[in-house]
Amino acid sequence: MPSRSIVATELCDLFKLLGHPDRIRLIEELRTGDRDVNSLAEAVELPATRVSQHLALLRAQKIVQETRDGRRRIYSLTQPNLARWIVDGLDFVEGRVATVSQETIDTARRLWTEEQREETA
Repeated sequence: MPSRSIVATELCDLFKLLGHPDRIRLIEELRTGDRDVNSLAEAVELPATRVSQHLALLRAQKIVQETRDGRRRIYSLTQPNLARWIVDGLDFVEGRVATVSQETIDTARRLWTEEQREETA
């Protein structure tokens, strides 16, 4: 029994970390490979300082890792399957939330899975 409690607590912590839309979007951007802060900020249309703050949280929890290329810091997912897991989570959004249209879900799924296929090709 204690092992289930420990695992449940760890999953809860992971869900809390993923519980911000910006972090979900950053993980999805990183699914295609390594990126620096500025390219991530441009892709998700957020200020680089805000992206850096989110990446620091993700790095502290070992969701992303950082390498240096001169003065630039390059980020990558430590477990790329996390991005696929998020796409699978769209199944739980479908039909449950009235504020998200089916078209929006389908578009996100298509974009995220097309880029994942390109990555593995």
